[in-house]
Formats: sequence, C-alpha cells, structure tokens
Amino acid sequence: MTRDLPRERRARFDVLLQGSLTDEHGGVASSCSLIREGDRAIVVDPGMASGPEALLGPLRELGLEPGEVTDVVLGHHHPDHTLNAALFPNASVHDHWATYRGTAWDDVDAEGRELGPSVRLIRTPGHTPEDISTVVGTPDAIVVLTHTWWTAEGPELDPFSEDLPALHASRARILEIADVIVPGHGAAFQPTSETPR
Repeated sequence: MTRDLPRERRARFDVLLQGSLTDEHGGVASSCSLIREGDRAIVVDPGMASGPEALLGPLRELGLEPGEVTDVVLGHHHPDHTLNAALFPNASVHDHWATYRGTAWDDVDAEGRELGPSVRLIRTPGHTPEDISTVVGTPDAIVVLTHTWWTAEGPELDPFSEDLPALHASRARILEIADVIVPGHGAAFQPTSETPR
C-alpha cells in the first residue's frame, strides 16, 4: 500500500544487535536497530541484551552517544523489546498509542505516525494487539522492523499470537512494501515467495 510508504527515502539504517531466541547462555535478545535521518537518531526495540554495552557499544561505533538518541520506538510492550529503553535519557518514546518524554504523555495513535520524512510507524497486530512496525525508506530499500516474524525461518505461525487472522493481514500488508525485513529475534532478510504469510 503506497500509504504505508515513507514520503522520502533518505534514512540510514543499521542493526545494533541481531536478535536471537537462544544465545550461548540460553538467553533471548531482541533485534535492536538504529535509524538516522537529519537530526533524528531513532533506536527501535532496545530490549533484552547481554548487557547495556551490547547496545551502546555498536551505537558508539556508529558515532553516537546514548544522550544523542532522539527517539525510541517500542514495537510492543513485552520486556524483551522494552527492557533497555531507559538507556536513552533524552529520547521521546513511541508506542502504539502515545509518545512519552519526561513527564509528558501525548496521546497519538501510531498508525501513520511520521518520525521523519523517511520513517513511518504502522499498526501491525498479530503477535500482540498493540504491535507496531517501523517502515524506513533508505536510498536502496524499504526496510520494515517488525515482530510479525520472529526470524526468517519461523515459526510459521506465531505460537503466542492472540489473533492469527490479524497476523496474516499484517504480514500481507508488510510484504506489499518491504524489500528487507528485520524480524523480532533474527537476522534481517529479504522476503521471498517462501516467507510465511
């Protein structure tokens, strides 16, 4: 759907931490990414990680300090995607129904919310009713950061989904626009005809 596409394609995108379902210690990590456009530095899903440096080390390698992050996006409210949001003290935090900054709470639906000309949030329920995805226009690709897929390999159906018809609809919506998908707990991938619908 063209309404889901960002107005521009000027953002820069980097994965800070590739998510996993089990690391060498049996733990879980969420995929965490950095988007930069103009004066915006946006971190998406700063959740569970082996420690703060697992996120902040890659951020610093890209030339940013935690206080320079302007926005944090929470794809949904599970702790594995939110646990480290406080690492970015100056950021506005965006979720499915509001933006938070300091003590300010601004009620604003995520659907269509722009964080910049090349960054848009869309509602993609399925894993939870409140799931949102971040759509990023880069010069080379439309990248969608989402928990609509856990990894490229599966599971084919989200075992914790509260609404499988919504999951299928959200996947179809994303597949209409995505060149690259960053799933909740795995490596970025290019969707194919084999990608679970």
